[in-house]
Amino acid sequence: MQSPFWDNLQAALNRLTGHSLILVVLIWFLLLGAGLFCAFGGLSLPTDEAALVPTAGGTTTPETGEEGPAPTATLPAETIIIPTPAPAGAEPTAASLLPPLPWGEFGYGAAIQGVIPVAGDYSYSMRQVKDQLGFNWVKQQLRWDDIYHTETGQPDWGLYDPVVEAAHETGLKLMLSIVDSPEWTRSYIDADPLGAPPDDLTLYANFVGEVVDRYKGKVHAIEVWNEQNLNREWDTANGLNPERYVELLRLAYQAIESRDPSIVVISGALSPTGMTGGDSSNANRLIYMDDYAYLQRMIDAGFLDFVDCIGVHHNGINLPPDVAWNEGYNDSTASFRGPFDGPHHSWSFKSTIWDYYTMAQQAGYNKPLCLTEFGWASAEGWSAVAEGFSFAWDNTLAEQAQWEVQAFQLMREWGFIHLAFLWNLDYAQKGGVGETDPNAPYSLLNFDGSPRPAYGALGGMPKIP
Repeated sequence: MQSPFWDNLQAALNRLTGHSLILVVLIWFLLLGAGLFCAFGGLSLPTDEAALVPTAGGTTTPETGEEGPAPTATLPAETIIIPTPAPAGAEPTAASLLPPLPWGEFGYGAAIQGVIPVAGDYSYSMRQVKDQLGFNWVKQQLRWDDIYHTETGQPDWGLYDPVVEAAHETGLKLMLSIVDSPEWTRSYIDADPLGAPPDDLTLYANFVGEVVDRYKGKVHAIEVWNEQNLNREWDTANGLNPERYVELLRLAYQAIESRDPSIVVISGALSPTGMTGGDSSNANRLIYMDDYAYLQRMIDAGFLDFVDCIGVHHNGINLPPDVAWNEGYNDSTASFRGPFDGPHHSWSFKSTIWDYYTMAQQAGYNKPLCLTEFGWASAEGWSAVAEGFSFAWDNTLAEQAQWEVQAFQLMREWGFIHLAFLWNLDYAQKGGVGETDPNAPYSLLNFDGSPRPAYGALGGMPKIP
């Protein structure tokens, strides 16, 4: 039986169909509506009236069928101008004097809806990322259940082959986030099936191995699962289970390393929930879990031995990237008051990143972080947003541009982050939903494909390796 929490979560996002969208479990009206904000985890259940603040996470892939052409986006209504590079001999910025990172060059990346080509051209979005943004990485989510529809049928790689080839031909490094086991691999299927691992975890590892074999030399990083501290991604009979996730990670890591040790293995990034709660019909079946508590259990289970990089997600809500949760920052003009009236680490991009790194250091590991999704939403000029995304109205397009550039610069300066993928390039253009698409406020491109201010700002940003 689904809990009221999940029912509310689905209602908040209007249950957008297709291969699914971003959600997060930051519960922000506990302070404003009930007079209580639950801090630092703990087993706390949200009230029925609690509002939910999703963050950037998950990837939407189009509905596919046996007939009809693949979806395609239209060309942008305006010509996108490539930013003019700084002239030779210009004075270097302070950031350009940063020392090299011990694990290799810093990766500047963006998540794209690569499975939907622009005017039939799969390389179009890749060229935007490489030639206009000046990035060197791209992220695509790959869903296992898109490829193996039945246990005995032949795999269908047609959705992803052109994406991988386009990234390779464009000269971009590719990160795949591999998720969602087919239903035939699972014994627990309830009335509202969600993402879940297979009963036999070796099946996932075997599939990941197939991906590496098929795309040999064309995949440079793999994120093993996604937001496994949410029921949306780990809908099993026993609920969330960090130790079982670590076993999934171990098997996948071995499958990848035995085939191509150059691939960067990234742990599935957690959703910065800040709270823990169980199913209303079974309190022992956790359906969302505080990311700090989940990460600590992953550490205790030994996950740091099976990754090259620690996956992280964060949506900056309406806080700048250089503000920690407990600094007393207050934007008096903000209509969404969660970070200001109920300060908590889960609101803060800076606090979440630094705390994850500190937890790994305290465990005796010097592992870098990989931001597999981050960004700031702006709905400036819009007449509507998805339910639960009112904070997007607090952020102007200029602030979105400023904060996303600043976030990249900070991550490079901090020196413990390897890869960073902005959420997202083109979901507004390709989603076909409009202003109520929760992915759209994060997009660098407008619905017609024309650039938002952040697009030009990021394109002109110096890329310090």
